[in-house]
Amino acid sequence: MEYKVRFVNYSGHYQKYRDEFLQTIDDVLSRGDLVLRRDVEEFEQKIASLVATRYAVALNSGTDALFFSLKAAGIGPGDEVITVAHTFVASVAVIVHCGSTPILVDVGEDFLMDMEKVEEAITPRTKAIMPVHLNGRVCEMDRLMSIAQNRHLFIIEDAAQALGAEFQGRKAGSFGRAAGFSLYPAKVLGTFGDGGVMTTNDERIAEKVRLLRDHGQKTKTELLGYGFNSRLDNLQAAILNVKLKYFPGWIQRRREIAGLYYTGLSGISQIQLPPRSDETHLDVYQNYVLRVERRDELFSYLKEKGVETLMKDPIALHHHSSLGLSHFSLPYTEQLAKEVISLPCYPELSNEEAEYVIQAVKSFYV
Repeated sequence: MEYKVRFVNYSGHYQKYRDEFLQTIDDVLSRGDLVLRRDVEEFEQKIASLVATRYAVALNSGTDALFFSLKAAGIGPGDEVITVAHTFVASVAVIVHCGSTPILVDVGEDFLMDMEKVEEAITPRTKAIMPVHLNGRVCEMDRLMSIAQNRHLFIIEDAAQALGAEFQGRKAGSFGRAAGFSLYPAKVLGTFGDGGVMTTNDERIAEKVRLLRDHGQKTKTELLGYGFNSRLDNLQAAILNVKLKYFPGWIQRRREIAGLYYTGLSGISQIQLPPRSDETHLDVYQNYVLRVERRDELFSYLKEKGVETLMKDPIALHHHSSLGLSHFSLPYTEQLAKEVISLPCYPELSNEEAEYVIQAVKSFYV
């Protein structure tokens, strides 16, 4: 159907920067720089600087950024990794693909890992903790770092949705042994396809991930083990370098749109708004997520009004029988699966479109 307000406006984004994108594409293709060339190196340097880590390694997905981070940290069979179920399946899949056991804990009212539950879940087999910085908000990392240090555990940050977000003045992706970011097109910083990047301050982790992304090759004539094919395309890296010039402004615009939603939707008893940025958190609003009554009805109503929303994971992740996670009891996660809905929130969204969304939501409840 034709929406009045799209959930993500890919076409509008492209048209706004079209001339610069096409010039960059022509430059890269004219140079013939396609795989692991200078644009990738430049992108890695810029991301490391942005996140304030020593290293960044560009990959073909956020999933591999997490998977390789775990493998490089030595996570394997017999190990347990604590994470959450209120997330995309990739957060758990990467643990399973390492031959390790995911241990799922519940989340709190901010949709993020409940630190009380983390401490209760630690066993002698626990090797790492994977906090998920969901919706552009960073977990309570001071507490988690203390837990991990006291128990000699690794932290691998799932920062897929949190590039640019901060906790106590530190960027997401700078706390743990390593972190994985997604560069999927809908992300705050997205490619025109799939992409990801790993950040770390550990030289050994960085070198191991570089080997894993390129078949274990240190050079074209020297193999140091078996790896994978997980290189970020050089062309995508060049486009991302263009986008990074506008990245601070995009975050600011997302925060402005969130402000419009906070103002316009406050005081409606059937709606619980997401937590606000404060002196501790600087949120980038990858998603603006409401908890609402009659969620499924609201979703259908907004669609009729021409507003595209996201009703992600209406079945709690651990309730998918094929995943073998049904033995976990996560009451809050299960409740959220019935209540959450994401509103359009991206830089190209106009104030008028945001106001239309607000009025459409209000007309359903008021």
